Amino acid sequence: MSNLHNHPSQPSDADAGIEVTQDFERFTQRNDIFTRAFWDDTIRSAKTDGFFASYRMEAAPRRGDGFTQRDFALRNASWLISDVLSERGAKEGKREGFQAPISYDTPIAADQMQVEDPSLMSAEIKRIAQFFGADLCAVTELDERWHYVTRVDTRDMSEAANELPAGITHVIVLGHQMDEGLVATYPSALAGAATGREYSHEASIVMQVAAYIRNLGYEAVASMNDTGLVIPYALKAGLGEYARNQMVITPEFGPRLRFSKIFTSLPLQSDPPKKLGVAEFCNICTKCADACPVKALPFGQPDVSTQTSSIKGVRKWTADAEKCFGFWAKMSSDCAICMRVCPFNRDFSKVQHKLWLKLALSSWRKLALALDRGRGARAKPSAWWAKAK
Repeated sequence: MSNLHNHPSQPSDADAGIEVTQDFERFTQRNDIFTRAFWDDTIRSAKTDGFFASYRMEAAPRRGDGFTQRDFALRNASWLISDVLSERGAKEGKREGFQAPISYDTPIAADQMQVEDPSLMSAEIKRIAQFFGADLCAVTELDERWHYVTRVDTRDMSEAANELPAGITHVIVLGHQMDEGLVATYPSALAGAATGREYSHEASIVMQVAAYIRNLGYEAVASMNDTGLVIPYALKAGLGEYARNQMVITPEFGPRLRFSKIFTSLPLQSDPPKKLGVAEFCNICTKCADACPVKALPFGQPDVSTQTSSIKGVRKWTADAEKCFGFWAKMSSDCAICMRVCPFNRDFSKVQHKLWLKLALSSWRKLALALDRGRGARAKPSAWWAKAK
């Protein structure tokens, strides 16, 4: 895989809302904020160590709605399947799904099924992805700009080769909806169960879809946070548009999604990227930045970041990852207040929210923003538990 620097923009970038500058550099995974918390003394602290430990048996329940023993218990249980997967390659320094791609559990069939029509094959893959539980699925071309220069060997946090098998041509991007009721309780340990559940769900789904493809006789590498950045792939596949809160806004679920991906040699037809009007809405909305407790989210227009934990040479809204993760560590749980307060965080299966979406993505966006006033308040975690009684 080539080390791409000063890579020219591609024709489809504009449609995907991506602006690459001449200072572009591929990202080194060792510099992501979560990995830096293991080797960078300017990030690592007793609190960050405690944050990671709390996802096992060392959670410290405390006073406060949403941070009780059962809140932490549900959050940690939701991560179980993802944890089992990510720990199985620990002796080889491979945290699968995070700092290494997911290893093959099924071989590639010796007899390769011939694909006569890539468009029909893409439709079939989308149906299979839905069958296994994915909420969204789309296809785009392989784009090495978004791949990590190197991955991380978790035995000593050193750099390791980040390579894919020969012949990969396409990327299948899968979307996994987070529970709306749990997201409404951010920030809380309880809300963290919405994130963990989808990590466990996507681990299963992405592995099963990849196994299906390998049984057809083609390469298929199941991938979660590893190998490359998934947001640019989701944008290129036309699943949504990038927002001020650093998330992909989709017409189906707003920002309430986790994404995974499959790198494959299966002949497929790509989905076109499309601009929805989200960026224009975000230009007049700062609800996420206003709500951020540590002011980690940007105001103003998109810009090119020079932060260690952000990709260089891409003009976009960029969060202060150090401030953001510092708040997570302080709480011993993840935070997605920016997701909770986002005006697009709605149930778009309901008519009134579909109508609102049309306003928000049109020249009537200011009216849509005004109509959103008062929404996004934190729901009480105890109320979520009460519903089960």
